[in-house]
Amino acid sequence: MSLEQNNSTITAISTPLGGGAVGIVRMSGSKSLEIIKTLSKKSDFTPRYATLTTLYDRDSELLDEVIVIYFKAPYSYTREDVIEIQCHGGNMMVRRILEEVLHLGARLAENGEFTKRAFLNGRLDLSQAQAVAKLIEAKSIQAQKTLLKQLKGELSVFVEGARESLYEVLAYSEVMIDYSEEDIPEDTLSLLFAKIDVLYERLEKILLHSKARVGIFEGFSLCIVVKPNVGKSSLLNALLLYDRAIISNIAGTTRDTIEEILNIGSTQVRLIDTAGIRESEDEIESIGIARSKEAMEKSDIVLAVFDSSREFDEEDKKIIELLGEQGEKKIITIFNKSDLPQKSHNTLPYPSFSLSAQNKEIDELMKALQEVLEESESSEIILSSANQIQSVEQTLKYLSEAKKMLDNGCLELFSYNVRDAIESIGKITKPYDGADLLDKMFSEFCLGK
Repeated sequence: MSLEQNNSTITAISTPLGGGAVGIVRMSGSKSLEIIKTLSKKSDFTPRYATLTTLYDRDSELLDEVIVIYFKAPYSYTREDVIEIQCHGGNMMVRRILEEVLHLGARLAENGEFTKRAFLNGRLDLSQAQAVAKLIEAKSIQAQKTLLKQLKGELSVFVEGARESLYEVLAYSEVMIDYSEEDIPEDTLSLLFAKIDVLYERLEKILLHSKARVGIFEGFSLCIVVKPNVGKSSLLNALLLYDRAIISNIAGTTRDTIEEILNIGSTQVRLIDTAGIRESEDEIESIGIARSKEAMEKSDIVLAVFDSSREFDEEDKKIIELLGEQGEKKIITIFNKSDLPQKSHNTLPYPSFSLSAQNKEIDELMKALQEVLEESESSEIILSSANQIQSVEQTLKYLSEAKKMLDNGCLELFSYNVRDAIESIGKITKPYDGADLLDKMFSEFCLGK
Protein backbone atom coordinates (compact mmCIF):
# COMPACT_ATOMS: atom_id res chain seq x y z
CA MET A 1 0.00 0.00 0.00
CA SER A 2 1.43 3.38 -1.01
CA LEU A 3 1.59 6.37 1.33
CA GLU A 4 -1.09 8.10 -0.75
CA GLN A 5 -3.38 5.09 -0.40
CA ASN A 6 -2.75 4.88 3.35
CA ASN A 7 -3.68 8.56 3.82
CA SER A 8 -6.83 8.39 1.73
CA THR A 9 -10.37 7.91 3.02
CA ILE A 10 -11.78 4.54 2.02
CA THR A 11 -15.35 3.31 1.78
CA ALA A 12 -17.23 0.09 1.07
CA ILE A 13 -20.58 -1.60 1.51
CA SER A 14 -20.13 -3.82 4.57
CA THR A 15 -23.30 -5.91 4.29
CA PRO A 16 -24.29 -8.42 1.60
CA LEU A 17 -26.17 -6.88 -1.30
CA GLY A 18 -29.73 -8.13 -1.54
CA GLY A 19 -33.03 -7.99 0.27
CA GLY A 20 -31.81 -7.45 3.84
CA ALA A 21 -33.63 -4.97 6.03
CA VAL A 22 -30.48 -2.95 6.82
CA GLY A 23 -27.47 -2.00 4.71
CA ILE A 24 -24.21 -0.56 6.05
CA VAL A 25 -21.79 1.74 4.24
CA ARG A 26 -18.52 2.18 6.09
CA MET A 27 -15.85 4.90 5.80
CA SER A 28 -12.40 5.18 7.33
CA GLY A 29 -9.98 8.07 7.05
CA SER A 30 -9.51 11.76 7.75
CA LYS A 31 -12.32 12.90 5.40
CA SER A 32 -14.96 10.59 6.89
CA LEU A 33 -16.48 13.15 9.25
CA GLU A 34 -16.42 15.90 6.63
CA ILE A 35 -18.19 13.66 4.11
CA ILE A 36 -21.01 12.65 6.46
CA LYS A 37 -21.52 16.29 7.49
CA THR A 38 -21.93 17.21 3.82
CA LEU A 39 -24.32 14.35 3.10
CA SER A 40 -26.47 15.04 6.16
CA LYS A 41 -26.20 18.85 6.18
CA LYS A 42 -25.55 18.36 9.90
CA SER A 43 -22.60 20.04 11.62
CA ASP A 44 -22.11 17.85 14.69
CA PHE A 45 -21.87 14.13 15.49
CA THR A 46 -21.14 12.84 18.98
CA PRO A 47 -18.53 10.05 18.98
CA ARG A 48 -19.88 6.55 19.71
CA TYR A 49 -23.54 7.68 19.70
CA ALA A 50 -26.14 6.55 17.17
CA THR A 51 -27.51 9.62 15.40
CA LEU A 52 -30.72 9.54 13.38
CA THR A 53 -30.33 11.86 10.39
CA THR A 54 -31.36 12.43 6.79
CA LEU A 55 -28.94 12.16 3.85
CA TYR A 56 -29.08 14.20 0.64
CA ASP A 57 -27.39 13.67 -2.71
CA ARG A 58 -25.28 16.19 -4.65
CA ASP A 59 -28.48 17.80 -6.02
CA SER A 60 -29.91 18.18 -2.50
CA GLU A 61 -32.51 15.51 -3.17
CA LEU A 62 -33.49 13.14 -0.35
CA LEU A 63 -31.43 9.96 -0.23
CA ASP A 64 -32.57 8.16 2.91
CA GLU A 65 -33.20 8.47 6.63
CA VAL A 66 -30.31 6.67 8.30
CA ILE A 67 -28.48 6.01 11.56
CA VAL A 68 -24.90 7.29 11.68
CA ILE A 69 -22.28 6.16 14.21
CA TYR A 70 -19.06 8.14 14.43
CA PHE A 71 -15.94 6.48 15.88
CA LYS A 72 -13.32 9.15 16.52
CA ALA A 73 -9.66 8.22 16.05
CA PRO A 74 -7.92 6.44 17.67
CA TYR A 75 -10.90 4.72 19.31
CA SER A 76 -12.07 2.83 16.23
CA TYR A 77 -11.46 -0.43 14.40
CA THR A 78 -8.81 1.14 12.14
CA ARG A 79 -7.59 3.77 14.65
CA GLU A 80 -8.73 6.35 12.10
CA ASP A 81 -11.96 8.34 12.02
CA VAL A 82 -14.63 5.79 11.09
CA ILE A 83 -18.21 6.44 10.01
CA GLU A 84 -20.83 3.72 9.71
CA ILE A 85 -24.04 4.59 7.87
CA GLN A 86 -26.94 2.23 8.60
CA CYS A 87 -29.51 2.69 5.87
CA HIS A 88 -32.51 0.80 4.52
CA GLY A 89 -31.40 -2.42 2.83
CA GLY A 90 -31.58 -3.36 -0.82
CA ASN A 91 -29.20 -2.93 -3.72
CA MET A 92 -30.34 0.50 -4.90
CA MET A 93 -30.20 2.37 -1.58
CA VAL A 94 -26.71 1.30 -0.46
CA ARG A 95 -25.30 1.81 -3.95
CA ARG A 96 -26.67 5.36 -4.16
CA ILE A 97 -25.17 6.26 -0.78
CA LEU A 98 -21.85 4.69 -1.77
CA GLU A 99 -21.80 6.70 -5.01
CA GLU A 100 -22.31 9.97 -3.09
CA VAL A 101 -19.56 9.09 -0.61
CA LEU A 102 -17.19 8.39 -3.52
CA HIS A 103 -18.23 11.65 -5.19
CA LEU A 104 -17.24 13.57 -2.04
CA GLY A 105 -13.65 12.33 -2.06
CA ALA A 106 -13.49 8.81 -0.66
CA ARG A 107 -12.20 5.93 -2.74
CA LEU A 108 -13.46 2.36 -2.92
CA ALA A 109 -11.68 0.15 -0.41
CA GLU A 110 -9.76 -2.90 -1.55
CA ASN A 111 -10.57 -6.33 -0.13
CA GLY A 112 -9.56 -6.44 3.52
CA GLU A 113 -8.32 -2.85 3.55
CA PHE A 114 -10.16 -1.84 6.74
CA THR A 115 -8.53 -4.73 8.62
CA LYS A 116 -5.21 -4.02 6.90
CA ARG A 117 -5.30 -0.47 8.26
CA ALA A 118 -6.14 -1.84 11.70
CA PHE A 119 -3.00 -4.00 11.40
CA LEU A 120 -0.74 -1.24 10.06
CA ASN A 121 -1.95 1.18 12.73
CA GLY A 122 -1.24 -1.30 15.55
CA ARG A 123 -4.86 -2.05 16.40
CA LEU A 124 -4.41 -5.76 15.54
CA ASP A 125 -1.44 -8.02 14.93
CA LEU A 126 -1.44 -10.42 11.98
CA SER A 127 -2.84 -13.40 13.90
CA GLN A 128 -5.77 -11.28 15.10
CA ALA A 129 -6.36 -9.87 11.62
CA GLN A 130 -6.49 -13.36 10.13
CA ALA A 131 -8.91 -14.43 12.86
CA VAL A 132 -11.27 -11.65 11.70
CA ALA A 133 -11.25 -13.00 8.13
CA LYS A 134 -11.79 -16.61 9.15
CA LEU A 135 -14.56 -15.81 11.64
CA ILE A 136 -16.76 -14.78 8.73
CA GLU A 137 -16.30 -18.17 7.06
CA ALA A 138 -16.22 -20.35 10.22
CA LYS A 139 -17.81 -23.75 9.59
CA SER A 140 -18.20 -24.90 13.20
CA ILE A 141 -18.76 -23.59 16.71
CA GLN A 142 -15.30 -24.88 17.64
CA ALA A 143 -13.79 -22.75 14.88
CA GLN A 144 -15.65 -19.68 16.15
CA LYS A 145 -14.44 -20.24 19.71
CA THR A 146 -10.83 -20.77 18.61
CA LEU A 147 -10.83 -17.70 16.37
CA LEU A 148 -12.39 -15.51 19.06
CA LYS A 149 -9.55 -16.55 21.38
CA GLN A 150 -7.06 -15.52 18.68
CA LEU A 151 -8.89 -12.24 18.18
CA LYS A 152 -8.59 -11.60 21.93
CA GLY A 153 -4.84 -12.21 21.69
CA GLU A 154 -4.32 -15.77 22.97
CA LEU A 155 -1.95 -16.71 20.14
CA SER A 156 -0.23 -13.31 20.31
CA VAL A 157 0.53 -13.78 24.01
CA PHE A 158 1.98 -17.23 23.36
CA VAL A 159 4.17 -15.99 20.48
CA GLU A 160 5.48 -13.11 22.56
CA GLY A 161 6.28 -15.48 25.43
CA ALA A 162 8.11 -17.84 23.05
CA ARG A 163 10.15 -14.95 21.65
CA GLU A 164 11.05 -13.72 25.12
CA SER A 165 12.22 -17.20 26.09
CA LEU A 166 14.37 -17.43 22.96
CA TYR A 167 15.81 -13.95 23.55
CA GLU A 168 16.83 -15.10 27.02
CA VAL A 169 18.52 -18.17 25.52
CA LEU A 170 20.28 -15.96 22.96
CA ALA A 171 21.51 -13.62 25.68
CA TYR A 172 23.07 -16.53 27.59
CA SER A 173 24.69 -17.76 24.38
CA GLU A 174 26.15 -14.36 23.49
CA VAL A 175 27.66 -14.01 26.96
CA MET A 176 29.28 -17.43 26.66
CA ILE A 177 30.71 -16.49 23.24
CA ASP A 178 32.21 -13.31 24.73
CA TYR A 179 33.85 -15.36 27.48
CA SER A 180 34.69 -18.40 25.35
CA GLU A 181 38.21 -18.66 26.74
CA GLU A 182 36.82 -19.44 30.16
CA ASP A 183 35.17 -22.70 31.14
CA ILE A 184 31.43 -22.70 30.56
CA PRO A 185 29.55 -23.91 33.64
CA GLU A 186 27.81 -27.22 32.97
CA ASP A 187 24.58 -25.98 34.56
CA THR A 188 24.43 -23.13 32.01
CA LEU A 189 24.50 -25.57 29.09
CA SER A 190 21.85 -27.67 30.81
CA LEU A 191 19.72 -24.57 31.25
CA LEU A 192 19.92 -23.75 27.53
CA PHE A 193 19.07 -27.32 26.55
CA ALA A 194 16.12 -27.34 28.94
CA LYS A 195 14.69 -24.05 27.67
CA ILE A 196 14.99 -25.12 24.03
CA ASP A 197 13.48 -28.55 24.77
CA VAL A 198 10.47 -27.11 26.62
CA LEU A 199 9.64 -24.73 23.77
CA TYR A 200 10.30 -27.38 21.11
CA GLU A 201 7.93 -29.87 22.75
CA ARG A 202 5.19 -27.25 23.14
CA LEU A 203 5.49 -26.10 19.52
CA GLU A 204 5.49 -29.67 18.26
CA LYS A 205 2.35 -30.43 20.26
CA ILE A 206 0.63 -27.30 18.92
CA LEU A 207 1.59 -28.19 15.35
CA LEU A 208 0.33 -31.77 15.54
CA HIS A 209 -2.89 -30.70 17.27
CA SER A 210 -3.48 -27.96 14.69
CA LYS A 211 -2.99 -30.26 11.72
CA ALA A 212 -5.38 -32.78 13.23
CA ARG A 213 -8.06 -30.13 13.78
CA VAL A 214 -7.75 -28.18 10.51
CA GLY A 215 -11.25 -29.40 9.64
CA ILE A 216 -12.88 -27.14 12.22
CA PHE A 217 -11.91 -24.18 10.00
CA GLU A 218 -12.25 -25.63 6.52
CA GLY A 219 -14.95 -28.22 7.19
CA PHE A 220 -14.31 -31.93 7.66
CA SER A 221 -14.51 -34.42 4.80
CA LEU A 222 -16.23 -37.76 5.40
CA CYS A 223 -15.76 -40.53 2.84
CA ILE A 224 -18.02 -43.58 2.45
CA VAL A 225 -16.00 -46.58 1.25
CA VAL A 226 -17.45 -49.95 0.28
CA LYS A 227 -17.36 -52.79 -2.19
CA PRO A 228 -20.26 -52.62 -4.67
CA ASN A 229 -23.86 -53.38 -3.71
CA VAL A 230 -23.76 -53.30 0.10
CA GLY A 231 -26.34 -50.54 0.56
CA LYS A 232 -24.02 -47.53 0.40
CA SER A 233 -26.44 -45.43 -1.64
CA SER A 234 -29.22 -46.16 0.85
CA LEU A 235 -26.92 -44.99 3.65
CA LEU A 236 -26.05 -41.79 1.77
CA ASN A 237 -29.73 -41.01 1.20
CA ALA A 238 -30.50 -41.68 4.87
CA LEU A 239 -27.73 -39.31 5.99
CA LEU A 240 -28.88 -36.55 3.62
CA LEU A 241 -32.59 -37.11 4.37
CA TYR A 242 -33.44 -37.22 0.65
CA ASP A 243 -32.84 -39.53 -2.33
CA ARG A 244 -29.54 -38.21 -3.67
CA ALA A 245 -28.07 -41.48 -5.00
CA ILE A 246 -29.60 -44.09 -7.30
CA ILE A 247 -30.47 -47.31 -5.45
CA SER A 248 -30.13 -50.51 -7.46
CA ASN A 249 -29.30 -54.18 -6.98
CA ILE A 250 -26.90 -53.91 -9.93
CA ALA A 251 -23.27 -53.73 -8.73
CA GLY A 252 -21.26 -50.70 -9.85
CA THR A 253 -24.15 -48.22 -10.08
CA THR A 254 -22.00 -45.40 -8.65
CA ARG A 255 -19.30 -44.63 -11.23
CA ASP A 256 -17.90 -41.39 -9.79
CA THR A 257 -17.62 -39.60 -6.46
CA ILE A 258 -20.70 -37.71 -5.25
CA GLU A 259 -20.15 -34.78 -2.88
CA GLU A 260 -22.74 -33.12 -0.66
CA ILE A 261 -22.60 -30.73 2.32
CA LEU A 262 -24.08 -32.10 5.55
CA ASN A 263 -24.38 -30.43 8.95
CA ILE A 264 -23.72 -32.83 11.83
CA GLY A 265 -24.34 -31.10 15.14
CA SER A 266 -22.55 -27.76 14.96
CA THR A 267 -20.05 -28.84 12.30
CA GLN A 268 -20.21 -28.67 8.52
CA VAL A 269 -19.11 -31.85 6.75
CA ARG A 270 -18.35 -32.54 3.10
CA LEU A 271 -19.80 -35.99 2.53
CA ILE A 272 -18.14 -37.96 -0.27
CA ASP A 273 -19.89 -41.00 -1.72
CA THR A 274 -17.46 -43.08 -3.76
CA ALA A 275 -17.65 -45.80 -6.37
CA GLY A 276 -17.55 -49.31 -4.92
CA ILE A 277 -14.00 -50.66 -4.73
CA ARG A 278 -13.43 -53.90 -6.64
CA GLU A 279 -11.44 -55.30 -9.53
CA SER A 280 -13.14 -54.16 -12.74
CA GLU A 281 -12.42 -54.33 -16.46
CA ASP A 282 -14.85 -51.48 -17.17
CA GLU A 283 -12.67 -48.45 -17.96
CA ILE A 284 -15.12 -45.85 -16.60
CA GLU A 285 -15.76 -47.83 -13.43
CA SER A 286 -12.00 -48.29 -12.94
CA ILE A 287 -11.50 -44.53 -13.07
CA GLY A 288 -14.24 -44.11 -10.46
CA ILE A 289 -12.59 -46.70 -8.20
CA ALA A 290 -9.24 -44.89 -8.48
CA ARG A 291 -10.96 -41.66 -7.45
CA SER A 292 -12.54 -43.52 -4.52
CA LYS A 293 -9.12 -44.53 -3.21
CA GLU A 294 -7.84 -40.96 -3.64
CA ALA A 295 -10.87 -39.52 -1.80
CA MET A 296 -10.31 -42.01 1.00
CA GLU A 297 -6.70 -40.88 1.46
CA LYS A 298 -7.66 -37.18 1.55
CA SER A 299 -10.67 -37.47 3.86
CA ASP A 300 -10.69 -36.79 7.62
CA ILE A 301 -13.12 -39.58 8.50
CA VAL A 302 -13.80 -42.88 6.70
CA LEU A 303 -17.09 -44.76 6.92
CA ALA A 304 -16.40 -48.33 5.78
CA VAL A 305 -19.64 -50.15 5.01
CA PHE A 306 -20.01 -53.96 4.97
CA ASP A 307 -22.96 -56.22 4.22
CA SER A 308 -23.68 -58.11 7.44
CA SER A 309 -25.99 -60.52 5.61
CA ARG A 310 -23.05 -62.02 3.71
CA GLU A 311 -19.74 -63.56 4.73
CA PHE A 312 -16.58 -61.55 4.22
CA ASP A 313 -15.09 -62.16 0.77
CA GLU A 314 -11.96 -61.05 -1.09
CA GLU A 315 -13.47 -57.64 -1.93
CA ASP A 316 -14.23 -57.03 1.76
CA LYS A 317 -10.66 -58.01 2.62
CA LYS A 318 -9.41 -55.46 0.08
CA ILE A 319 -11.40 -52.74 1.86
CA ILE A 320 -9.97 -53.85 5.23
CA GLU A 321 -6.47 -53.74 3.75
CA LEU A 322 -7.04 -50.17 2.56
CA LEU A 323 -8.32 -49.18 6.02
CA GLY A 324 -5.07 -50.43 7.54
CA GLU A 325 -3.14 -48.01 5.32
CA GLN A 326 -4.91 -44.90 6.68
CA GLY A 327 -2.63 -44.30 9.69
CA GLU A 328 -4.24 -42.32 12.54
CA LYS A 329 -7.30 -41.34 10.51
CA LYS A 330 -10.71 -41.69 12.16
CA ILE A 331 -12.40 -44.85 10.86
CA ILE A 332 -15.90 -46.11 11.63
CA THR A 333 -17.18 -49.45 10.32
CA ILE A 334 -20.84 -50.00 9.52
CA PHE A 335 -22.48 -53.41 9.20
CA ASN A 336 -25.49 -52.70 7.03
CA LYS A 337 -28.63 -54.78 6.37
CA SER A 338 -29.27 -55.67 10.01
CA ASP A 339 -32.88 -56.36 8.99
CA LEU A 340 -31.73 -59.50 7.14
CA PRO A 341 -30.41 -62.83 8.54
CA GLN A 342 -26.88 -62.13 9.80
CA LYS A 343 -23.67 -63.86 8.67
CA SER A 344 -20.75 -61.43 9.03
CA HIS A 345 -19.29 -60.76 12.46
CA ASN A 346 -17.43 -57.62 13.49
CA THR A 347 -13.82 -58.47 14.27
CA LEU A 348 -12.31 -55.18 13.10
CA PRO A 349 -10.38 -52.83 15.46
CA TYR A 350 -12.61 -49.81 14.79
CA PRO A 351 -15.80 -48.40 16.32
CA SER A 352 -18.67 -50.20 14.58
CA PHE A 353 -22.44 -49.97 14.17
CA SER A 354 -25.03 -52.48 13.04
CA LEU A 355 -27.91 -50.81 11.22
CA SER A 356 -30.39 -50.93 8.38
CA ALA A 357 -29.83 -48.00 6.04
CA GLN A 358 -32.95 -48.94 4.10
CA ASN A 359 -34.99 -48.47 7.29
CA LYS A 360 -33.01 -45.28 8.10
CA GLU A 361 -31.74 -46.63 11.44
CA ILE A 362 -28.89 -44.13 11.72
CA ASP A 363 -29.49 -42.29 15.03
CA GLU A 364 -26.63 -43.99 16.90
CA LEU A 365 -24.27 -43.49 13.96
CA MET A 366 -25.08 -39.75 13.83
CA LYS A 367 -24.39 -39.42 17.56
CA ALA A 368 -21.02 -41.14 17.13
CA LEU A 369 -20.09 -38.91 14.19
CA GLN A 370 -21.01 -35.82 16.19
CA GLU A 371 -18.78 -36.95 19.06
CA VAL A 372 -15.86 -37.48 16.65
CA LEU A 373 -16.37 -34.08 15.02
CA GLU A 374 -16.92 -32.22 18.27
CA GLU A 375 -14.17 -33.76 20.37
CA SER A 376 -13.88 -32.35 23.88
CA GLU A 377 -12.39 -28.90 23.70
CA SER A 378 -8.69 -28.72 24.30
CA SER A 379 -6.90 -25.92 26.09
CA GLU A 380 -4.11 -26.26 23.52
CA ILE A 381 -3.61 -23.45 21.02
CA ILE A 382 -4.78 -24.22 17.48
CA LEU A 383 -3.11 -22.57 14.49
CA SER A 384 -5.77 -21.37 12.05
CA SER A 385 -3.87 -20.53 8.86
CA ALA A 386 -1.27 -21.99 6.52
CA ASN A 387 1.28 -19.25 7.26
CA GLN A 388 0.97 -19.87 11.02
CA ILE A 389 1.62 -23.58 10.51
CA GLN A 390 4.54 -22.81 8.20
CA SER A 391 6.06 -20.43 10.75
CA VAL A 392 5.92 -23.07 13.50
CA GLU A 393 7.39 -25.71 11.18
CA GLN A 394 10.29 -23.39 10.34
CA THR A 395 10.79 -22.54 14.02
CA LEU A 396 10.99 -26.23 14.91
CA LYS A 397 13.53 -26.75 12.14
CA TYR A 398 15.76 -23.95 13.47
CA LEU A 399 15.43 -25.14 17.07
CA SER A 400 16.35 -28.68 16.05
CA GLU A 401 19.45 -27.37 14.30
CA ALA A 402 20.26 -25.14 17.28
CA LYS A 403 20.23 -28.17 19.62
CA LYS A 404 22.69 -29.96 17.34
CA MET A 405 25.02 -26.97 17.33
CA LEU A 406 24.83 -26.63 21.11
CA ASP A 407 25.55 -30.34 21.55
CA ASN A 408 28.65 -29.90 19.36
CA GLY A 409 29.77 -26.79 21.26
CA CYS A 410 29.33 -24.47 18.24
CA LEU A 411 27.92 -21.47 20.10
CA GLU A 412 28.09 -19.07 17.16
CA LEU A 413 26.01 -21.38 14.96
CA PHE A 414 23.73 -22.08 17.92
CA SER A 415 23.05 -18.34 18.28
CA TYR A 416 22.55 -18.01 14.52
CA ASN A 417 19.78 -20.66 14.55
CA VAL A 418 18.16 -19.19 17.65
CA ARG A 419 17.96 -15.79 15.88
CA ASP A 420 16.29 -17.49 12.89
CA ALA A 421 13.83 -19.19 15.25
CA ILE A 422 12.97 -15.85 16.85
CA GLU A 423 12.29 -14.28 13.45
CA SER A 424 10.31 -17.28 12.24
CA ILE A 425 7.95 -17.51 15.25
CA GLY A 426 7.50 -13.74 15.16
CA LYS A 427 6.07 -13.92 11.63
CA ILE A 428 2.83 -15.27 13.10
CA THR A 429 2.06 -11.84 14.51
CA LYS A 430 4.40 -9.44 12.66
CA PRO A 431 5.57 -10.62 9.22
CA TYR A 432 8.88 -9.30 7.90
CA ASP A 433 8.45 -10.11 4.22
CA GLY A 434 7.37 -6.65 3.10
CA ALA A 435 4.34 -4.98 1.58
CA ASP A 436 3.80 -7.52 -1.21
CA LEU A 437 3.12 -10.31 1.29
CA LEU A 438 0.70 -8.14 3.26
CA ASP A 439 -1.15 -7.18 0.06
CA LYS A 440 -1.58 -10.86 -0.81
CA MET A 441 -2.77 -11.82 2.68
CA PHE A 442 -5.35 -9.06 3.01
CA SER A 443 -6.61 -9.43 -0.57
CA GLU A 444 -8.20 -12.70 0.56
CA PHE A 445 -10.53 -10.82 2.93
CA CYS A 446 -14.04 -9.87 1.84
CA LEU A 447 -14.87 -6.33 0.73
CA GLY A 448 -15.89 -4.07 3.62
CA LYS A 449 -13.57 -5.78 6.09
